[in-house]
Amino acid sequence: MLPASGATVTVASTPGPGTADAPVFVLVHGIGMSHRYLERLHRELAGAGAVHSVDLPGFGRSPKPEDGVTIEQYADYLGELLPTLSAGPVVLVGHSMGAQFVTEATVRHPALVSHLVLIGGVTDPARGSVLLQALDLARDTLKEPASGTFIVLGDYLRCGPRWYLATLRPMLAYRTDLRLREVSAPTLVIRGEDDPVSRHDWGVHLAGQVPRGRLLELPGRHLVQFSAAALTAAGIRAHAGSPAPGGATVDHAVDEPVAP
Repeated sequence: MLPASGATVTVASTPGPGTADAPVFVLVHGIGMSHRYLERLHRELAGAGAVHSVDLPGFGRSPKPEDGVTIEQYADYLGELLPTLSAGPVVLVGHSMGAQFVTEATVRHPALVSHLVLIGGVTDPARGSVLLQALDLARDTLKEPASGTFIVLGDYLRCGPRWYLATLRPMLAYRTDLRLREVSAPTLVIRGEDDPVSRHDWGVHLAGQVPRGRLLELPGRHLVQFSAAALTAAGIRAHAGSPAPGGATVDHAVDEPVAP
């Protein structure tokens, strides 16, 4: 239970190597989801540092909050949670709608975040309608690994349509790109090269909003952290190990810079 709000956040934790300079990674799921589809990435990162994967209130095993749903509210849940997981700032990683939660948390609680990572970030305002999002998600689901789709569908069923729709509205309204302009932490944007939900131009745009932003494109789709967990983790570990260069750049696969 969080100390100020009293909300419940469920956390799956791995202690990591225990060295003093090892990073602490905190992984945050997207809409309707839980920590379960982050488990592959969690395991890949655990050799480099402590890893904590969360189920925010209303998702996975965590009961729904009683005081509504806003991105800012979820950012403040993270603001309460992070000091309980680490004595110092963390590498904060969010997937899909989780990219919104971690962006807002970094804006509102900058001292708690050393590095920010957005995977499959949403929502591109050019594709911000319910219909377009549903079509893009359907296109993605048809070509994702069956094992990943099984986890997604199971979590959606647990979430339920009413809660999913309640969280969908703030997701579509939130301007991730504009809020990133308030972020000072080095920021890595990761997307699958064939992701129809978080597209190339949007990824370039997101990385360009941050003074120290970079886009990394990997083989895969919206669940790139599941289908390409090792490559995703390698990118995050490299990002956590050194400050990002000034200005936005775009990488394909790993360490193959191209012009933005």
